[in-house]
Amino acid sequence: MSGRELPTRAETVIVGAGIVGNSLAYHLAAQGREGIVLIDKGPLPDPGGSTGHASNFIFPGEHSKEMALLTKHSREQYVEAGTFTESGGIEVARTTERIDEFHRRAQSGTAWGIESEVIPTEEVTERVPYINEELVRGGLWEPGAGVCDPLRFGAIKREQATEMGALTTVPNTEVLDVEVERGAVSAVVTDRGRIETDELVIAAGLWSPKLATMAGTEIPLTPAVHQLISVGPIPLFEGSEGEIDYPIVRDSDTQMYERQSGSEMEIGSYEHRPILWDVEEVLGIDEAPLSPTQPPLTQEAFDPSMEHALEIMPEVLDDPGVGIRHAIDGLLSVTPDGMPLVGPLREVEGLWSVAAIWIKEAPAFAENVAQWMTRGYPDVDLHASNVNRFDEYGTSRRFVKERAHEGFQKIYGIVHPAEQWQSSRPLRQSGFADRQADLGARFFESAGWERPQWFESNEDLLEVYEQEIEPLGRPNEWDARWWSPIVLGEHCHLREYVGLVGDMGFTIFDVEGSDAVDYLERLAVARVDVPVGKSIYTPILDHNGGFRSDLTMARLGEERYRVITGGGMGGADRQWFESNVGADEDVRLIERTSALATLGLWGPKARDVLAPLAEEDVSNEAFPAYTARELTVGEVDVWALRISYVGELGWELYAPMEKAGRLWDLLWEADQDHDVRPVGMGVYGTTGRMEKGYRLYGHELELEYDPAEAGLTFHGVKEADFVGKDAYAEAIESENVATLCTLSADDHTSADGEPRFMLGGEPILSTEGEVLVDSEGRRSYVTSAGSAPSLGKHLLMAYLPREEAEEGRSLQVEYMGDRYPITVERVGNEPLFDPGNERIFQ
Repeated sequence: MSGRELPTRAETVIVGAGIVGNSLAYHLAAQGREGIVLIDKGPLPDPGGSTGHASNFIFPGEHSKEMALLTKHSREQYVEAGTFTESGGIEVARTTERIDEFHRRAQSGTAWGIESEVIPTEEVTERVPYINEELVRGGLWEPGAGVCDPLRFGAIKREQATEMGALTTVPNTEVLDVEVERGAVSAVVTDRGRIETDELVIAAGLWSPKLATMAGTEIPLTPAVHQLISVGPIPLFEGSEGEIDYPIVRDSDTQMYERQSGSEMEIGSYEHRPILWDVEEVLGIDEAPLSPTQPPLTQEAFDPSMEHALEIMPEVLDDPGVGIRHAIDGLLSVTPDGMPLVGPLREVEGLWSVAAIWIKEAPAFAENVAQWMTRGYPDVDLHASNVNRFDEYGTSRRFVKERAHEGFQKIYGIVHPAEQWQSSRPLRQSGFADRQADLGARFFESAGWERPQWFESNEDLLEVYEQEIEPLGRPNEWDARWWSPIVLGEHCHLREYVGLVGDMGFTIFDVEGSDAVDYLERLAVARVDVPVGKSIYTPILDHNGGFRSDLTMARLGEERYRVITGGGMGGADRQWFESNVGADEDVRLIERTSALATLGLWGPKARDVLAPLAEEDVSNEAFPAYTARELTVGEVDVWALRISYVGELGWELYAPMEKAGRLWDLLWEADQDHDVRPVGMGVYGTTGRMEKGYRLYGHELELEYDPAEAGLTFHGVKEADFVGKDAYAEAIESENVATLCTLSADDHTSADGEPRFMLGGEPILSTEGEVLVDSEGRRSYVTSAGSAPSLGKHLLMAYLPREEAEEGRSLQVEYMGDRYPITVERVGNEPLFDPGNERIFQ
């Protein structure tokens, strides 16, 4: 059925018949879903969204594993549907910095299984003879690049879903309202009638925020202009039989692309100033001259881009017979961090977002979200695209626009993996922030929280620990960007004395109710029915046994627990926990994040600092490791958790936010014989963690790997049932296909003689130079990298295939075009530093 009758009831309503909505309708149908209704306010096949005008080329290479895999799988779907033409693609470099970036891009391609190669200028001009070779220093060749037809692909997928008897398509129909009852979707109201439904998917591109508002929630994106023109006829192309005969060109240093389109050349630009719109400003389908997402070109903004296009391709563009055929300010969706927004929205049950997705990755995103909706989890870990990641801090219009403005300029930029956002800061600050600023804190931001990475006031430690620091110094500017050797000094000081670390920016919520124990047992791998005051470290699994989260709980009372998780995953974790509360269960989740400041006190002298200030006994006998209790520290009542992510004696101290400053002062002013120092997250999150082999969600722990492979089976298999239990038990009984290992770099010397230090994401190779791939097709890459001053080594973590996971084995890692020898130091979770955890238990 298509366009005539409006059903009054649907299992699933999808709003948006662009590439995402069409693909999702098909994949839901393929998963067995029936009663799907696809609505769009525009006509078909092109209803007026970004799908109809966005440049339809695909460059497979990405630094992000998630985006690389999804682009790769989308390309496969376009090929299977007969809607893809492979032309190859070349990114050209005008600068040596861009050549370095191409080596990094090629390295990422090797890690994710994407073919690419850095090529000299001569090969660039051989493949694209009309490029001005005087401007080009080299290029990155991606043979798998090409163009797709998203409108035709969408029509095919709609047809297939309709033939399955699963889909009703309703074009020319506008959604007027979304009805929500008791926190859940109940109906969609259109200008042609009302559809009752329990499940609504917003796949409406730049209109998605408007629909989310109807449901009482937010999808944080903004429309942004991507300028493009089409010029022709190009004499060189007039003999072409197909759409494209020459490779697509990205002129990356000018943030532009040029690609053949039949007898014309399409020129697109991200070089122009960011031009952001409000969704309310977008014209309706009946008002727009071309389409709502194709307003007229802002000529003055495009003029510099036109000059750069003429520079790079004068032979074909600087011709009096070549004229502008088409010119628009194409509107697309931009988010605060440049990533898509997918998944179930936390605030409204049954409401899903599949927004801010580009053509190159759309079919695979749709497939994975369909899997998520029908079986509970996707094939590809989508945590970096989770729509809830901006929960509680990053959904305001101002925040979205400021970050989008900044992020637009990074689309073709050279972005360091540790690069920090500068806009909308500071946003979230703990009660320690002013004290830390006075000590020269270099703040990094995470989930809106300002967290010190290191402190300039500790510069004197460079001399104190010169012997430990010198071998791990980073002479290369790229390796040392967004980093300081002070981190290594702070690490050494904490190992010898004591440090104050915080705020860690955790998400904190309490779980209360008479059913709290049974509820948490159902979610956690670890047994939660422990004595009051005991802490519980536990993975949270998905149904396939992969990681959904990794967090700490503590039992506060018979019917009360505290959950502490990473700030960046707070929204996603809250959504998972809330969605698993049974209809008849007595369970309440109480948000505590903004109420509590967290200060870590760690180091061999930590007890010496805390004991004189605390009214209670903090000896090992009275306050053992991995327990929690209330303390009064000076005038401040705190909840103290004796736990350590750096492998030292100490506590996380949770104080009311308004008393946080006083808590800092009390500890700071303690007996200076212990040399209390501020210590940044560079130690907490990297150097201390790496020495202890502690895993990090989103790096080592993700959906693709199970706890047995990650070395986290020390909980055993508890009697109580929990999500993922069967898969978890099977993994324990089976031999690992791959195992998480800790490796060290044997020699840092690059081909030009300069020491280099890996940062993460690099491919692991055999001594013969072959990429390691396990029997399930998963490639080995560096999940985390960081220096270990206590060990005098630079450490890497990586999952290695069974036959390679052997201590002492020699391997290689590829970094910035060179290969470096590495050695497997540990197989499994035993720490390299203090393997018996004597420091924690002292």
